Amino acid sequence: MATTGLSADPKEYRARLNEQTDEQIDAWAAEMMRDVAIRRGVIRVIDDFRASARIGEDEFERVFASGGGPPAVVGRDGRGRLMVPAITLFALVPGIRSQVADGRARLIEYLVANFAELVYV
Repeated sequence: MATTGLSADPKEYRARLNEQTDEQIDAWAAEMMRDVAIRRGVIRVIDDFRASARIGEDEFERVFASGGGPPAVVGRDGRGRLMVPAITLFALVPGIRSQVADGRARLIEYLVANFAELVYV
């Protein structure tokens, strides 16, 4: 596991993630979003990402669009929760990097916050 950046506990996982390239962090974050969306739903990904990235709904839309997500697909589900198509979640990765100076740190925070999901992927 050591060569992949993975670990048995979140603290070590964060340390190993910090050693990875930006490209690797981006790939893992996009993959995590896809896998969590499949298992737990898009709403969960959006909520987790917003919390980890410390962004509100308006900022989420800006991050999504600046990462290449089509603004026209941002909407709400039947309960009024923010929603985008699962296939467009990857746009959050380049989007957060383009909108904040510490985008890498926020992506790492997203990965660490979802550490428990790794057992399912």
